[in-house]
Amino acid sequence: MKLILAEKPSVSKNIADALKIKGRGDGYFEGNGYIVTWAFGHLLQLYDAKDYDDKMATWKMDNFPFIPDVFKYKVKSSPKDRDKPDSGANKQLKIIKSLMRRQDVEAIISACDYDREGQVIGDSIIYNLKPTKPVYRLLLNEWTPAEVLNGLDNVKRNEELKPLQDAGVSRQWADWAIGINLTSVATLKYQKGKGKALNIGRVLLPTLKIIYDRDKEIENFVPENYYKLQATFGTEKGEKYDGTYFEGKEEKFKSKEALEEIERKLENKKGLVHKKDVQKKKEYPPFLFNLSNLQGYITSKFKGWTSDKVLKVAQSLYEKKFITYPRTSSIALEESLVGKTAKVLETLAADLPYKDEIKFVKSKRVFNNAKVESHSAIIPTYVKPKKLTGDEEKVYEAVKNRFIMQFMPLAEYEETRIETKVKDVDLKGLFVSKGKVQLVEGWKKVERIQSKDTMLPLVQKGEAVELVAHEVTTHTTKPPKQHTEKTLLRLMETAGKNVDGDDEESVSAVLDGFSIGTPATRAETIKKLKDVGYIEGQNKNLVTTELGRKLVETFPIQDLFNLDFTGRLEKSLFDIEKKQFTKDDFLKLIFDFTTKSVETIKNEKDVTINEVSLQRKPNEVLGKCPVCGHGVIEGQKGFGCSNWKSGCKFVIWKNDKFLGSMKKKPTKTMVKALLKNGIAPVKGLTSKKGNKFDAMLRYEKNPDNDYYSWKMEFNKN
Repeated sequence: MKLILAEKPSVSKNIADALKIKGRGDGYFEGNGYIVTWAFGHLLQLYDAKDYDDKMATWKMDNFPFIPDVFKYKVKSSPKDRDKPDSGANKQLKIIKSLMRRQDVEAIISACDYDREGQVIGDSIIYNLKPTKPVYRLLLNEWTPAEVLNGLDNVKRNEELKPLQDAGVSRQWADWAIGINLTSVATLKYQKGKGKALNIGRVLLPTLKIIYDRDKEIENFVPENYYKLQATFGTEKGEKYDGTYFEGKEEKFKSKEALEEIERKLENKKGLVHKKDVQKKKEYPPFLFNLSNLQGYITSKFKGWTSDKVLKVAQSLYEKKFITYPRTSSIALEESLVGKTAKVLETLAADLPYKDEIKFVKSKRVFNNAKVESHSAIIPTYVKPKKLTGDEEKVYEAVKNRFIMQFMPLAEYEETRIETKVKDVDLKGLFVSKGKVQLVEGWKKVERIQSKDTMLPLVQKGEAVELVAHEVTTHTTKPPKQHTEKTLLRLMETAGKNVDGDDEESVSAVLDGFSIGTPATRAETIKKLKDVGYIEGQNKNLVTTELGRKLVETFPIQDLFNLDFTGRLEKSLFDIEKKQFTKDDFLKLIFDFTTKSVETIKNEKDVTINEVSLQRKPNEVLGKCPVCGHGVIEGQKGFGCSNWKSGCKFVIWKNDKFLGSMKKKPTKTMVKALLKNGIAPVKGLTSKKGNKFDAMLRYEKNPDNDYYSWKMEFNKN
């Protein structure tokens, strides 16, 4: 009997299904020579500082720096009470322990995600339970039955993954040391009031600095005017085309007077087609998605999406066996996947209207080991989804379409450049006209991408043309655009390098690990910056808050804002995975940095960055309680009667399951309407199929008991 430990229950079910296991126990599946159990992500977490030493329960400047001699793990804390272990995690850990110690279990297989975090999740559970059986590692890129069975035939000894474990543990311990120490001393030094912390993190601060720098660029931008000379020419056939005046490669001029002088010379003149250049060009599809590119594509295309949401939806598709592993930085596939990819393409192409144009080709743009780091790019699997939510469909279609594009004909277009000279006048420059005509739609057909063609009339070199009109136009330089999640992810992925181009090949050049965070953590970092109040979203744009700006301008540890410094740390973790750097050397570097940083902060002058108000605002009364007539107010977990101490139980919970099933939470506006009118209009509810709809909701007392239930009505048009 072999015991398999999966990272989540849904993944363990995929493994059990692949092995055709029917038997189920409490916390595991069993049958056909295997036991399959699961974690809930991290069942164990690092000790809090106070777990090592009671004095650390109170934040005092003299207690820091604090770095334990040995890092220890405990059952993860309950979300309701951080001082108590989570009961579900505790129970599952005991189940795993009892299964590991069964006499008939001869080997243990860790089947957690094949990345740093997955390695740490599996190893921390297995080795903290002190196994006496050999430990193996299942390494998969997708959870389809064929891959599970193939992977189980080719498991590795877990010791071979020690460099990955070292990198994962190094990242975990480093972030603990920096986070606990610098967050504590920064809060003590720069904040007045309690109940909140000034979060300091290795990845958090350089990401904040990227957004801050762009905000300052925009703030300091001074617009300048520039001028262009435009002309319209007419052919003998009565057709017209526009041209822009160029001197060499320059079309933008700072002196309006100089252009006006040239314009005066154009009066009553004619033109001559000096040169005509027609080129046929081919256009390749964009590369396959890695996680950052997928997040950038979805967040820029669909309103209301965040990179964190894209990752969650992609993870769901992965666990449902529809796409391959999403947390990848690669934009190509391993060359060993050629045969499998051809079968996936054949399956997906079968129902497409343009299937006759799809042709499998083994190209270097798609199959290239040099562009693959640990995991191949994200592509669909051979399992075709029968039912998806609206959100899942958006992400799945994006991944599927990008995959199909690689095997469609190249798009082809004709590009024409006409140079027109003005006759009988001595000018330094001439007028340039550019046109583009799509000849072959090719891969653009997959997403019905429309080309914006500029048509030019058919003229020949040496042909005379009329100078129909001309004018000097005024333009103003524009400031750089604020960052979106798409542009921020690109800069995090490349640690600020190759920022000018939108060529995904430039990203592949950074596959040596020099980045800010990893594909798995970047979305979480952006979300945390919002949650702690350092940045905010304005439509699709990201901007720093006053607190975020003050932190950047005041916090003295400038290395933590430095993209190069953070990029080098991430590169070191990458090198640990490749056995080119050691865990001990990395941690010594981190602990020395943390110790020096704490002393630097202590010696800085006292400045208040943030002030937490100690006065509690009186709760707003939202309406009368339908049970006792007292005021209904907002609490931490729900909207309830202020007379609760006397026994009134009226409440609308914020995590209400009925509303949650339609991806909604109660709001103040909704509660006010319910209390005032007995009914509330609610927009943007989500059906089981993922479709959006509006409804009228009532919250009424059940006739048989004291509980309340929701009732839904629809407007009759």
